[in-house]
Amino acid sequence: ELKHSVILTWWSGEALLIAVTSPPFLLPFSLTGKEALTHFPSLGPSTSSAQGKVHVKQCDLLKLSRKQKRLCRREPGLAETLRDAIRLGIMECQYQFRSERWNCSLEGRTSLLKRGFKETAFLYAVSSAALTHSLARACSAGRMERCTCDDSPDLENRKAWQWGVCGDNLKYSTKFLKKFLGQKRIGKDLRAKVDIHNTNVGIKAVKNGLKTTCKCHGVSGSCAVRTCWKQLSPFHEIGRLLKLRYDDAVKVFSTTNDAVGHSELAGPQRHGHSPKHPASPRSTDLVYVEDSPSFCRPSKYSLGTAGRTCSREGNCDSMCCGRGYNTQSRLVTFSCHCQVQWCCYVECQQCMQEEVVYSCKQ
Repeated sequence: ELKHSVILTWWSGEALLIAVTSPPFLLPFSLTGKEALTHFPSLGPSTSSAQGKVHVKQCDLLKLSRKQKRLCRREPGLAETLRDAIRLGIMECQYQFRSERWNCSLEGRTSLLKRGFKETAFLYAVSSAALTHSLARACSAGRMERCTCDDSPDLENRKAWQWGVCGDNLKYSTKFLKKFLGQKRIGKDLRAKVDIHNTNVGIKAVKNGLKTTCKCHGVSGSCAVRTCWKQLSPFHEIGRLLKLRYDDAVKVFSTTNDAVGHSELAGPQRHGHSPKHPASPRSTDLVYVEDSPSFCRPSKYSLGTAGRTCSREGNCDSMCCGRGYNTQSRLVTFSCHCQVQWCCYVECQQCMQEEVVYSCKQ
């Protein structure tokens, strides 16, 4: 398991990817918002000196530790993959929390990360999952020079590329991630243990989503020869799983294990456990150490829910925190009655319909 943790956060609209050791020690690993919104030029496995210089410059622009910067320079394509991971984590977090009071907004993220809330736990998990997923996909897509397809048995890389069955290299991804983040002793620091645990939950979610996919080869579509390879689940599925883990997150505290002589995470008693011995959280549980604020009103953690749109039959009562909601009608235009015309274009009419929008009161 990783002895280090990864977290995605944003400062004043800027995206930051931070590798966090036990507080107060922080390894500087951050990306700005401008980086997250633009793509690097495609690097690929090229040996040209021009592209090599571009890659080194991209690594130097990232706020990495000295060791991480060395690894980045030796790994063409890594800087772009880090950006992809940030973008993936941001989009998935905001999608999963689109109907919640805390909607994974940019505001208040710095203060949020200093606390041990459920929302902080989700950020650690979705960030490590996005980084693991992006690294594995970058390998199979040929965007990183030092890795390629997964090590599927009886499948040479040349054949894999020819048949389009290059598996996602999760093995390389997790191995490189451990090396990139490093390993640190965390001692009795409860918050550091929690952050590491949640980081590993994200990595496990990616591992558990690894599937074996097969493709048939033969005359007239027969399955005389079958090739199989490993493929990661779409990241939406991983995000959905982590959201379920968030909903069932476990509040933990630190306890000393007399048998081994060091502190461990412990949570509420589960059925069948002795009341004298606190239950340890499962390796798939997201854990937190303090209750979250309501996120109803503006605070240092969020902008509150005033003005947020909601569903009258769904979440308006919860979203608006009992303040009520405004109702507004508006006309929206959309394409309708579309037909394919000869040759080669689609012709649509423009239709209008009335739409009712509900938004939380101040």
